[in-house]
Amino acid sequence: FSSSSYLHVHLRSHTGEKPFECTVCNKAFYCSSHLHVHLRSHTGEKPFECTVCNKAFSRSDSLQAHLRTHKGEKLFECTVCNKKFIRSDSLVVHLRTHTGEKPFGCTVCNKKYAQSGSLQVHLRTHTGEKSFECTVCNKTFSCSGHLHVHLRSHTGEKPFECTVCNKTFSCSSHLHVHLRSHTGEKLFECTVCNKKYSHSGSLQAHLRTHTGEKPFECTVCIKKFSTSSYLRVHLRTHTGEKPFECTVCNKAFVRSDSLQAHLRTHRRKAF
Repeated sequence: FSSSSYLHVHLRSHTGEKPFECTVCNKAFYCSSHLHVHLRSHTGEKPFECTVCNKAFSRSDSLQAHLRTHKGEKLFECTVCNKKFIRSDSLVVHLRTHTGEKPFGCTVCNKKYAQSGSLQVHLRTHTGEKSFECTVCNKTFSCSGHLHVHLRSHTGEKPFECTVCNKTFSCSSHLHVHLRSHTGEKLFECTVCNKKYSHSGSLQAHLRTHTGEKPFECTVCIKKFSTSSYLRVHLRTHTGEKPFECTVCNKAFVRSDSLQAHLRTHRRKAF
């Protein structure tokens, strides 16, 4: 180090000493400059402005990383798969997909995450905090990403398109699951009978056939079901809803498979 003061600050990274505390949220730092930068998250101060698009940042390194998005410059390369990144911290997070490292653990249920942001979102499932509200229907969400996807249910926007059959989806994860219907990929295997599924939700529903668990309860007659879809169909026996209508004779049915069976009676009559 070029000075004893720099060495003194560095030593705190080993001792864990953090003498500089934020008076707003009590977060502590081992260096006064880090506290100074952190305080901007409370004041909203963003002194570093992009000369290209005028976007402002609270930290100079965030501005430098942003400037690379204009240049298309990706300096940080993964040594495992050669994927390149604009920011060094993005590379650090990416490397965890190879190592499996999940350094951010929930203190409530011990679930672990590769990114601190993912942990913060998860913690809201325990606190019940939903600070992101839809301006159309007032539904609230625990993270901005979920709200962003939800808004597409109002706009009808489906920006993710399957390159095989051109079916479109409102979120990338739904497209990702759909693609398995073309590839036949089934990543989720039952540890009891080894049956495989393309979707984790399908595996969870299947596991209940082994455990006998029926977590979905009818609020009208208290009957229980192993999946939410079974409950949804059952509720129609109370509401009288019959959403599946025959295009030949207009007879309506509670279930789609009942409609399919009915349609076969028309085909038989045709012959």
